[in-house]
Amino acid sequence: MAEKYLVVIDIQNDFVTDALGTAEAQAVRENAVRKVADFTGEVLFTKDTHGADYLQTQEGRKLPVEHCIRGTAGWELIAELETFRKREGCHVFEKNTFGSLELAQYLREKYEAGEVESVELIGLCTDICVVSNALLLKAYMPELGIAVDASCCAGVTPEKHEAALDTMESCQIDVLNR
Repeated sequence: MAEKYLVVIDIQNDFVTDALGTAEAQAVRENAVRKVADFTGEVLFTKDTHGADYLQTQEGRKLPVEHCIRGTAGWELIAELETFRKREGCHVFEKNTFGSLELAQYLREKYEAGEVESVELIGLCTDICVVSNALLLKAYMPELGIAVDASCCAGVTPEKHEAALDTMESCQIDVLNR
């Protein structure tokens, strides 16, 4: 039986209130929590995941702000989503870069088996990890309906959020609630 999937991208403490937190991320928090709670289908999570050597990586040199270091409070999902994840036993994909090849492969295998009806994404940051994962999923499954709920996403800036939504629309990803 085909199922709907909701992919929650990196709604972690460091992106909401801690190291790289923004007012925009805080503003969509309630929408995202409500979306997850009300979703009918399977919910998957990604977690931006870095090690203690983050500042020595290419990303760390370009963005020299330690964040989402495995095992820290900033690496954890926000409390409401962590409670949901534990209660429902949701799968979490840890990723050390913007897009998750493991997530794309996981969903493609299910899609090829006829088990995926649609995929919707929400999360942070629209212009980095959300767009990267949406484009990976579209590349892996070009005929699958993929959507992003703009009301549950925030970019590094409002302008970059809008630019990422434009990019996704150009690539035939449906943008909802814009």
